[in-house]
Amino acid sequence: MKLGLQVKLKQTIAPQLIQSLKLLQMPILKLEQMVRQELSTNPILEETESTEELDFSTSEEEPQMDPQLGKIDWSEYLGEESEFRVREEKENQEEKEQRPTVVEKNLYEHLVEQLHFSKLSEEEYRIGEYIIGNIDESGYLVCSLEEIVEGLKSDPVITRKVLDLIKNFDPPGVGARDLKESLLIQLKERGLEQSLAYRIVDQHLNELDKKSLSQLTKLLGIDFEEVQKAMDLIRTLSPTPAAGRFVNGAVPIVPDLIVEKVGNEYLVFHNDKNIPRLRVNPAYKDIMKKNNPTKPEVKDYVKKKLEQARWLLNAINQRRSTMVNVMGAIIEEQREFFENGPEYLKPLIMETIANKLNMNVATVSRVANDKFVQTPQGLYEIRYFFNSGMIKENGQEVSKRQIKNILEEIIKEEDTNTPLSDRKIFHKIQEKGINLARRTVTKYREELRIPSARFRKRVTRGKSSKIEEQKD
Repeated sequence: MKLGLQVKLKQTIAPQLIQSLKLLQMPILKLEQMVRQELSTNPILEETESTEELDFSTSEEEPQMDPQLGKIDWSEYLGEESEFRVREEKENQEEKEQRPTVVEKNLYEHLVEQLHFSKLSEEEYRIGEYIIGNIDESGYLVCSLEEIVEGLKSDPVITRKVLDLIKNFDPPGVGARDLKESLLIQLKERGLEQSLAYRIVDQHLNELDKKSLSQLTKLLGIDFEEVQKAMDLIRTLSPTPAAGRFVNGAVPIVPDLIVEKVGNEYLVFHNDKNIPRLRVNPAYKDIMKKNNPTKPEVKDYVKKKLEQARWLLNAINQRRSTMVNVMGAIIEEQREFFENGPEYLKPLIMETIANKLNMNVATVSRVANDKFVQTPQGLYEIRYFFNSGMIKENGQEVSKRQIKNILEEIIKEEDTNTPLSDRKIFHKIQEKGINLARRTVTKYREELRIPSARFRKRVTRGKSSKIEEQKD
């Protein structure tokens, strides 16, 4: 054995800074629950409806905060303006009784929890949280590996490694880009990589809606009974691995932010009227006086709780400021959307907003995840405003979401007796000056959960048509 000393530079994150980041990613209902929990456990804090002057001029030295959280002026919280002001009008009892309960754990939190149990570097954690933030409520990843690498400026190899790790998380099939990949992950999780079911999904999934069981048996050259067993196994897999599992009753969407147009300007307001107004309980000020005979251990306890209260007030205000700034930057980039509607949504990546505000991309991701904003155009998830895009033949930018909207409109207007194939949809999109690959049309249609033309067909011509459909 050999002993030796080694000097290393290692970046560490203070516990309070970690808590601040968690606070930032909380939706408004979860934040309210957290604040009320803190009220019940920290005797220094109290909820108030009126402003009272608190004098701490005789207190002993102030508790020191982590320098990463920034300096705070005590007079802002312990002086005449000592309250955390988040609402102007008193909330009536009826509104309190009707306030919905908060879902204890959503899919994002469930996946992040598993991520934190994995042994990863800080860079891998950053990539992992970004990937999880782009997984929808059904469990599918809504962006490609290339878009993740572009958004984070990360190493493609490391990004792929983290993505593969997340694909092994619970629920099985989560993190896949499409149905085929999700089903294969679920079969692999059961140890069935060498099974006939795996082979059918891997090689013939797109043919299952076109061929009968007998035709599939002939194609595979395998006994009918074996193919039937494999198909029965495939039917036990979930096409939406996370759908329904993380929902705890019907909870109304409460926007974290509100955007209103005043004159020619758009103003952003933080929707925190239901968050309790907090202040430091004045009963504890005497304990902190220099000549107070209170035991040292009691003073230490009060100091500790005072520091926690001070941090919470600062963190909530920092959360509000960060969210308002991010939304303000989004409005500047997406001005045409707010003026004219969704069809004017421009391509926008999180890195653009991060650079605009001199902020980390992961911070923007935390603001956008699982939060909503009420705008003059309606209620939208903040993440809605971030999407990749392409350039049309006339040089105009068109977002991925705009292309999906065009695809949906084309399908909505089709004749249901003779629905359009992906190739025909591809040609119609090209006619609008958008040079999109045909396979991309299929990918976007699947991401929109729109079935293929065969399953969109609606027969209205009697028995003969039904017989023809069965033959198909």
